[in-house]
Amino acid sequence: MRNGQRRTRQRRRPSLFRWGAPIAGAILLFALGIALGQALEENRGGGETRTSIRTLEPETLPAQTATVTVTTP
Repeated sequence: MRNGQRRTRQRRRPSLFRWGAPIAGAILLFALGIALGQALEENRGGGETRTSIRTLEPETLPAQTATVTVTTP
């Protein structure tokens, strides 16, 4: 401080990079998403879709035979 004068701080304005970079990044991400969506839409494969439905008939299973021996001590 000189001669009894106080220095006043100047308020810094937010820099262009501080708020501009996130906005530019969001716009870039949005554009990439649109481009990817269009590329996927145009490249659907072009082939026809085939759906097959089968009804499975239940079969009877042969009875299981087992021999169990129980011994008592």
